Amino acid sequence: MKRIAYIPARGGSKGIPMKNIAELGEFPLIAFTIIAAQKSGLFDRIMVSTDSEEIAAVARQYGAWVPFLRYAEFAQDTSKTIDAVVSDKSRLEAMGEKFDEFVLLQCTSPFRTAVDIQGAVALAEKAKAGVVSISPVEEHPILMRTADADGKLTNVLSCSSTCRRQDMPPYYRVNGAIYVNFWDELSPTLSLNDNPYGYIMSRSDSLDIDTKADLAAARSRLGN
Repeated sequence: MKRIAYIPARGGSKGIPMKNIAELGEFPLIAFTIIAAQKSGLFDRIMVSTDSEEIAAVARQYGAWVPFLRYAEFAQDTSKTIDAVVSDKSRLEAMGEKFDEFVLLQCTSPFRTAVDIQGAVALAEKAKAGVVSISPVEEHPILMRTADADGKLTNVLSCSSTCRRQDMPPYYRVNGAIYVNFWDELSPTLSLNDNPYGYIMSRSDSLDIDTKADLAAARSRLGN
């Protein structure tokens, strides 16, 4: 089984400039994901897809493969990740690089571990289907409502919410840390978030760094 770890890391970021190489502890943010992929021992290639020469240089410093820079049209705020994936897949195949499994690892999830990656890949191979990492929700949807213009409420879930919290069924959210798919299923119509199987991660390890507050929380966890 030939596998590639694919780490998307475009240069543009409005909330945190150059977020993907922001300092976190003793390392740039992207290093946590590269190192986790290396420790998993699963990959023939650990690739960083970026449009930034600066990010590419940092990625190579930590042992990642950056065969080319991502085309600018796939590195905009409005760009879809799957479009960048499909573009890069075509370029890789033109280079003679083809794989059996594709594992996308967001570098904004620094606390996802090598064990998590191994578990998600094992689940995909057992199920023979795509996997997405998930974590328990903080706010249970059984207590969530929508409200119309008149203030009338509709339950998000079609069941009674009169039950003890410990009796509520578990619900999970897609946490964005790991996506596992087979190479041949990568296409513009594939929705990675809708992969049919879920690998459960702990809530604490599912921190996704999107804002300065998220970055501060991650730094606090590391004691800096």
